[in-house]
Amino acid sequence: MANISSAAIKELREKTGAGMLDCKKALEKHDGNLDKAIEYLREQGLAAAAKKAGRIAAEGIVESYIHAGGRIGVLVEVNCETDFVAKTDEFRTLVRDVAMHIAASRPEYLRREDIPQDVVERETEIFRQQTLNEGKPANIVDKIVGGKVDKYLRELCLLDQPFVKDPSMTVGTLIASKVGKIGENISVRRFVRYEMGEGLEKRQDDFVAEVMAQVKQ
Repeated sequence: MANISSAAIKELREKTGAGMLDCKKALEKHDGNLDKAIEYLREQGLAAAAKKAGRIAAEGIVESYIHAGGRIGVLVEVNCETDFVAKTDEFRTLVRDVAMHIAASRPEYLRREDIPQDVVERETEIFRQQTLNEGKPANIVDKIVGGKVDKYLRELCLLDQPFVKDPSMTVGTLIASKVGKIGENISVRRFVRYEMGEGLEKRQDDFVAEVMAQVKQ
């Protein structure tokens, strides 16, 4: 695999408007060949998606998804530009897939910039202490910590998570590919995920009563 420079990624991004991660993957896939990388991004619909990203998407649907016998529920709002597209099977299938992914993968935020800075700083410090405790050389600690933090934050964000039905792409890439195919800007606006009993702890006295009842039997 070719060693891809940040300058090459930046140039591809400027030419296509695609995301940095998608540009990097495209260049790696084609051993740094810029023209082939551009062609690949266009085939995937990612270049077209970036050009449409600034267009207003005020139509769409709110999808609900209930899983595991009513123990997990998801509501997600996905927007597009026209009511016509919102009613198509392809758009509705996409929204359904996004809702199912949220149920399965438990994202906490939509995108990276939604993560509070104090969360980033806290996790960075935790990873730093872990790395130092592992005895890693001081001159590479920052690089290791940066990689761990990046991976952790990607796991928290819906658009950065590997899509459950096809882990070779992220949810963001999935949506971008649909933008290229459908021809309208598509965006996930918000979501909420509920899981039965999440955040609750069983009262200790209830637990003791259950144990005592079993002992007396």
